[in-house]
Amino acid sequence: MTKSEFIIQLANSIDYVSHKEASVIVNTFFDAIASELVSGQKVELRGFGSFKVKERSSRTGRNPKTGQTVKVPLKKVPFFKPGKELRILVDPREDNEAE
Repeated sequence: MTKSEFIIQLANSIDYVSHKEASVIVNTFFDAIASELVSGQKVELRGFGSFKVKERSSRTGRNPKTGQTVKVPLKKVPFFKPGKELRILVDPREDNEAE
């Protein structure tokens, strides 16, 4: 599902929300998550999952074209960890394995 498909589904599922209003809601939601991550905060949506920023340490890599070693600098990457309810919806066997 793309962002525009998500907006259409939101607008269609709520009678009084127009496509334009649904677009504002979705964009505001994503902007709020991104803003929190940029400021170093964690975003937790209970039952769905959590977003946080992880640091990947610097390392030595290899240029696949030339084979030459290169230094890959430290970088920060966004990370999503699904919540238990979402994991069980995606794979119901996981609920049985926990018992």
